[in-house]
Amino acid sequence: MTNQFLISFLSLLLFTGNPQLNTHADVAAADVILGKWQAIENNIIVQVYKDENNEFKGKIVWFNDGEGNKKMAVWTDKRNPDPALRSRKILGMNVLEKLVYDPKSNSWENGIIYDAKNGRHWNSAASLNKDGTLKVKGYWHFKFIGRTMTFRRLADN
Repeated sequence: MTNQFLISFLSLLLFTGNPQLNTHADVAAADVILGKWQAIENNIIVQVYKDENNEFKGKIVWFNDGEGNKKMAVWTDKRNPDPALRSRKILGMNVLEKLVYDPKSNSWENGIIYDAKNGRHWNSAASLNKDGTLKVKGYWHFKFIGRTMTFRRLADN
């Protein structure tokens, strides 16, 4: 009886970060998004990870914006609407935050995506296609008003 109580208690602790996830299968399905993803345009690589609150985030680990040989490490968030953030480095910056897995739709919803090229935040959602590509949609209030980027998983995950 004590072991069963301990297992139940540990399960409760494990899944309290996201009340929608209530089976090990849900957790495994949610975590398939983790890893490095490269845009099909080959201009950015994003590392998707999960924070301590079980929210999925994505940070830039490589990019090429086509403006010559300027090193990635010197690019800053110069178009950010907050002047205090304009000196932060783009490399390593979180551009995707607050995504939460929804097992009913098998997608990640209610996120925020940041576009450093224009300094704007958008609502976001993500889903995996049958071919294994990741679709990340940035939109303004309604999903049909937005833009979708497609990523492929990098082998070194």
